[in-house]
Amino acid sequence: MAVEAVVREWHSEEGWGVVDCPQTPGGCWAHFSHVAITGYRQLHAGQAVALEWEAGDQDGFAYRAVRLWPTDSDPVEPLAEHDSGAYRSTLTLRFDETD
Repeated sequence: MAVEAVVREWHSEEGWGVVDCPQTPGGCWAHFSHVAITGYRQLHAGQAVALEWEAGDQDGFAYRAVRLWPTDSDPVEPLAEHDSGAYRSTLTLRFDETD
């Protein structure tokens, strides 16, 4: 279940930030891969977010985000790997045996 939180800081170039709420005293570490929005996944200091978190040591924080998204939108589920639409190819190299 998500709780209301506020982004304390966000480092877009590094892809992480800290989110504050009463349930995670001292702050909750968050990674861009857990931001449930479309497009470039970044947040901004002072932004209100919905936060799903877990206890766990992460870079000096006692809590880490499992999923978070801006409160003015619904969370977007990530695409499954096979649904990404990305092109895939393989290459097989075979060498002739030498005598």
